[in-house]
Order: sequence, then structure tokens, then C-alpha cells
Amino acid sequence: MSIRQPDLITADPRWTALAVRDPVADGRFVYGVRSTGVYCRPSCAARTPRPENVSFHASCAAAEQAGFRACLRCRPGEPSQAERHGQAIARACRLITASSTPPALAALAEAAALSPFHFHRVFKRVTGITPKAYAEAHRAGRLAADLQAAGSVTDALYGAGYNAASRFYASAEARLGMTPGAYRKGGAGIAIRFAVGECSLGSILVAATIRGVCAILLGDDPDALARDLQDRFPRAEITGGDAGFEETVARVVGLVEAPGLGLDLPLDIGGTAFQQRVWEALRTIPAGETATYARVAAMIGRPAAVRAVAGACGANAHAIAIPCHRVVRTDGALSGYRWGVARKATLLAREGAR
Repeated sequence: MSIRQPDLITADPRWTALAVRDPVADGRFVYGVRSTGVYCRPSCAARTPRPENVSFHASCAAAEQAGFRACLRCRPGEPSQAERHGQAIARACRLITASSTPPALAALAEAAALSPFHFHRVFKRVTGITPKAYAEAHRAGRLAADLQAAGSVTDALYGAGYNAASRFYASAEARLGMTPGAYRKGGAGIAIRFAVGECSLGSILVAATIRGVCAILLGDDPDALARDLQDRFPRAEITGGDAGFEETVARVVGLVEAPGLGLDLPLDIGGTAFQQRVWEALRTIPAGETATYARVAAMIGRPAAVRAVAGACGANAHAIAIPCHRVVRTDGALSGYRWGVARKATLLAREGAR
């Protein structure tokens, strides 16, 4: 039994991108429509053509060589709207990072060549956060980098562009994972309990502050795990967990054996604003399912930030509780797991993921 041409087209992943007008596919291919002689980018808003009239081409040049002319609606030979917006927002972000204090919305919109109202909407769509939130995250990042080098917390606050210390302290612990003073001193004054045990994946270290579990680390060498924790919080008061802490460890070990059950313990996450957005997205991926790095980037509204998403997954210190093991490459390959691909494969198999 022969396969009809329309069936071949609709079975092609590029047809799916065309049918849903996926802007992420722009630049990867164009499609020609024989009935009109026009070729378009995948996100073109034109009416979906009949499958038997469609042909796919790797580039605009290839489509034109095949006898098609460019669509006047989506203009596939020019930068897409998403690319133009991305470039405009990049200019605005550079202005934010170069300024000692957050620029006014009107100034940012002018740099992006957009109206303030339109700029605000586009900025949030491209970055996933508002211009104000981006500026605050950048300013907090500058402060975090300066805290350990500055003469005092106050010097670092004003050096980062804060006009009043109270404005930063209101959200300091959520951004740094601890108070600014403790962060500056490498975790000084923070009490961390920990225990190292064994599970089916090897050695496991569980550590917690008064706010919640701050680290779940996997490995082959218990001493190396303890050193990793010490490096993260070089001046914290790290002590072995008491008998009551064993229950916490047991619940985490239970999560290793049955990762699909989830962990109902509070987490002390810390991390940058971007990392927290990625980790929050990871926790929405159901057990038994996987998502690509590109999909996670799209989930947080940053489709172009695939490498940054991979970096945030690599920085995750809460193995299994924040399920970065459910993130795979576009081709389905299991790579990029800081605790080893074999452990990643085992966890996915236990969840029943394909």
C-alpha cells in the first residue's frame, strides 16, 4: 500500500510547526505553496494551505530557486518580528546593565524604538518579566557580586544603585537565600544541618537551614559531597544532623527510590531570579514526562535562552526535588546531568518516562 503525498507532509514535524504558526521554527525552514507560488515563514498568519500544495525548503534561496516568490505578509527574507523585538529588548537590557540606577520606562522604550505601552508588553513577552523586575534583578545581582568585596553591606547597597537600604532588605532573603550580611560573609551565622547516607544511586547528602532543605547532592564519594556543601557555604555553621533530622533524610531517600511521588518538604532554594524561574518551571514537569531545554526556555518566556536554561539546570543543588533529570536534549538524548547520565536514566526509568 503506497503512502499518499499529503500523508507524508502531515507526518513531517515541520507541518506541525506550520499548522500552529510556531515562531520558534522561524529561520529553520520556509514552506512554499504551489497553488499561489508564494513561500512563507512557519509563523505566517496566512490561511493554512492544503498539505498537497506544500513543499518545505531549507532557506529562502532554496525556495526561490524552486520557483517561489516571497510572501509580502510575513516577509521571510527579512528579520522576523520576534527577531526585531529581541534586538530591541537586547538594546534596552544593555541600557539597564550600563546604568547606575534603573532607567525610566520612557527612556527604555525610546532605546527600543517602541511606545512605552508597547515596549512594556514586548519586554515581558520576550524576557518573561517586566522591565522593573529585570532592573531589580540586575541591581540585586550587582549587589551580590559586590557584597564580599565591599567595606560594608551599606557600601555595597549604595554602590549597586539602591537609594534606600530598606528597599533592598524587603526582598533580600528571597533573592540571596539568606540575609545580605550572611551572604557577604559566606553564610556566616547560618546554621546548616546535614547528613550523608547511602541510597540506590550511591551516596546522598541532605542539608537544611531553618527555612528548608538547601541541598540534595548525589555522588560516589561522601567526603566529596561534604566538601561541595562546605564550598557552597564556606562560613556557615555546618553540623551533623540530630536524630530528628534522620526523618528528613529518610523522606529524601524515599524520593530517590520513587521520584514520581514528589517531596512535600519546604525548600530553601536561593539562586538568581532567572535560576528560580527555571527551577519553578522544572517542578511543573509531571513525573513520567520529559521536556527539552528549548521547551523549558519557552515555558519561562525566553525561547532564545536555551543555553542559559541548561546552565540553570546544571546549577541546581536540589537533586530530584527540583527535577532537572526530566530535561533532555531535542533529540531525546540524556545529557547534561551534573550527577551523571546513568543516574538520570535510572530516575526516568523509575518514573516510567519514555
